[in-house]
Amino acid sequence: MSALKGLVKVILGILLVIIALFVAVKYSGWGIATLNLIKGGIILTIIFIGLIFFMLGITDFKND
Repeated sequence: MSALKGLVKVILGILLVIIALFVAVKYSGWGIATLNLIKGGIILTIIFIGLIFFMLGITDFKND
């Protein structure tokens, strides 16, 4: 039952983010700034994920 509650929270969170982005892009002057922020965030997320994998790979070499 708790897994279902967690799933509902995740779905609700995703819907709220999508609705907020839609409103920001369509109904205000923040559209370009919002899209630039999202694009920059995607790049930074990819960089940080790559750094995490790099660090995990280094720790695996140290453990052997």
